[in-house]
Amino acid sequence: MTGVTSAYAPQAVALCAGSAVWLTMVRDTGVRRARVLFVDTPAEPGRPWSRWRPHLLKALAGVRQSSRRRREWWCVPVAVLLAVLGGSVLPLVAGAVAIPLVRRWLWRRAGAREAERAATAVAALCGAVVGELRAGREPGQALLVALREGPAEVGSWATPASGGRLGEAETAVLAAARFGGDVPAALRQAAQGPGLGGLSGMAACWRVAVDGGAGLANGLERLETALREDRRRQEELRAQLAGAWSTVVVLALLPLAGLGLGAALGAEPLRVLLHTPGGLACLAVGVFLEAAGLYWACRIVRGGEAA
Repeated sequence: MTGVTSAYAPQAVALCAGSAVWLTMVRDTGVRRARVLFVDTPAEPGRPWSRWRPHLLKALAGVRQSSRRRREWWCVPVAVLLAVLGGSVLPLVAGAVAIPLVRRWLWRRAGAREAERAATAVAALCGAVVGELRAGREPGQALLVALREGPAEVGSWATPASGGRLGEAETAVLAAARFGGDVPAALRQAAQGPGLGGLSGMAACWRVAVDGGAGLANGLERLETALREDRRRQEELRAQLAGAWSTVVVLALLPLAGLGLGAALGAEPLRVLLHTPGGLACLAVGVFLEAAGLYWACRIVRGGEAA
């Protein structure tokens, strides 16, 4: 019995010590809160680690953002692993060639997402301007308020790299709206950015309202409806083509599944492909056919999206 008690003594001591530290921390927090609420005394400084917490969170966010920007470098560890397993430098060469290709694909994909967010934001901008016009503001003032204090949907895609919510031409639009300049021309210039084509329709509505005296709010409301309807059709088309894209991905992964099955059966496919003349020829032909098949399948699906 004494041996059992002595065996569990360290655990009991550690548990008691942890409980004491936790109770002390809770009591200290409660005392400081009570002093702040019921006594006219300044709040005591927090624990030392609380001062470093914002910096730590900021550093972690920077590391996460950097990892998202440099995702193409994941090709390097994959190439190194294949080179070690296959005992050849060919995977390293393939990894070096794949880095710029993957980077280009990631940039194109990020650009497409940015254009989609921009198109959604243009529709939201039209709605915000309509709301300000209905509230009795002048057109220029309504545009200023919508750009600076619009809904979160308008500014969700704004990034420092894009130069503002309307890209690099936002300064010209703001100046024209503030000082009575040529707002339609500034909007047409901003419409040259990716996904901002709806601003050209906004410029046309602005021009008609100024020259012909037509209602700007009604024109922008119809433009917003048209932009949102177009966005809805694109989302429906993307949902319909999701099955086609899944088929493309499955067909692209089938050769890798074959290599894994051959390795599981003990056929050593990497050694055959990387160290024999016949295997190298089959590897070259297979890579060419894989690339050609992916290109053709992606072209078919993207043609459907464009249509």
